[in-house]
Amino acid sequence: MPRPTDPYQDDDRDDLEDLPPTPAVHYAEQSLLGALLLEPHRLEDIGSLQADHFSSHTHGALFAAMRTVPPPDPDAHRTDPAWLNTVLDTARPEAPGLTASYLHTLIQVCPWPKHAPAYATMIRADHARRMLRVHAERLAQTAADITLPDPAAATLAQADTLGRFLEDLSGQFAPHPGSLPRTPLPATPPREGGEEAGDEERLLLATATAHPTELKTMRWLQPEDFTLPLHGALWQCLAALVHRGAPVDPVTVLWEAQHRGLLADGPTPGDLMDVVSTPVGSPEYWGERVLQRALLARAHSVAARIAAYTVDPANTPHQLITGSRRALADLTALRTRWNHATSPAPVAKPRQARAAAPPRAGPPRTAAPSASRVSR
Repeated sequence: MPRPTDPYQDDDRDDLEDLPPTPAVHYAEQSLLGALLLEPHRLEDIGSLQADHFSSHTHGALFAAMRTVPPPDPDAHRTDPAWLNTVLDTARPEAPGLTASYLHTLIQVCPWPKHAPAYATMIRADHARRMLRVHAERLAQTAADITLPDPAAATLAQADTLGRFLEDLSGQFAPHPGSLPRTPLPATPPREGGEEAGDEERLLLATATAHPTELKTMRWLQPEDFTLPLHGALWQCLAALVHRGAPVDPVTVLWEAQHRGLLADGPTPGDLMDVVSTPVGSPEYWGERVLQRALLARAHSVAARIAAYTVDPANTPHQLITGSRRALADLTALRTRWNHATSPAPVAKPRQARAAAPPRAGPPRTAAPSASRVSR
C-alpha cells in the first residue's frame, strides 16, 4: 500500500526555495568568529568592531562574550578548551540556541585566522550599509508624516542626522577611485499633491495676481515647486509680467499664457481666468505652503535614492558615502530657498546721527598788529 502524500509537502519545499540566499557578510562573520575562537589574541588586531555590527544576533552575542572573557594563554589554549567553554556559557543567556558544535563549525569554516582584520572590515562595511538604509527610511517616514506639527523642521532635522552619520562614516573608510555608485535608480514618480495641493496653488496664483508687487520678494519659489505643471507655467507668466513692469490682472495673465502656448494643452481661456481670479490671504502664506510641500517631496525622493544605493551590494562604503552626499545636496538646494522664505526679514537699524566734530585749530595769525599795539 503506498504511503499517503502530505498535501503541504510541496508547498513547504516551494517556501524554502523562495527564501533569499545567505548574504556574503554571514560568511565573513563566521570566518571572523572562527579565527577568534582559534586564536583569541587576534582580538587586538580587528580594530573597533562592536557586537551590534554583526547582522546575526547570535554572532553578536558570541563576539560580546569573547570581549568579556579574559583571553587565555596561547600555549594552554591549544590543548585546553576551557576558554571556549567559558565563552559559550557567557554567550548563552543572550543566545540560548548557541551550541558547542556550532563553535567547532565556526573554527572549521575559517579559511585563514590571520585574515581576521579583513573579515572585521567586511562586517563594519555591511553594518554601515544597513544603518544608512535605516537613516534613509527614517527620512522618508518623517517626510511623509502629516501628523507632525512642523513637518519641514522635523524632516530637515532628520536630514541633518543622516548627514552627520555620513560624516562619521567618511572617517572610517578610505576613499578609492571610482567612487560614484553605478546603481540604476528608480524613475521618479510624478508628484501628486491631491486636491488640497491644487487648491493652495490656485489660491497662490490668484492672490499673486491681485498683489503682484509682492512677487519681487518671492524669488525663492520656482515653477518646479508646483505639483501641477500648468500652475508652474502660470507662475512663470506672473513673474515675467512683474519683471517687465507690465500691468498684472487676470486678463494680462491670460494674454501672457496664450503667448507661452498654455492654451494649446487643453485649458480654455475661461479656465485660466478662473484660476487667477479668486484671491484669498497673502501670496507669501500660500507660497510657503507650496514650497514646504516641494521640500517634503524632495526629501522623500532623496531618501528613496539613498535606499536604492544601500540595496545594491555592489556599492562599496565609499560609494555609498559619495552617492548619498550628492543626493543630500539636491535637498540642500531647496532647503536654502526654504530658509530664505521662512526667515524673518532683517530689521533695518536707524542710522545714528554723527556727533559734530570738534572745531579744528586755525592756522597761526599772519596779519599785521593793530595800530593800538604799534602806538604802544
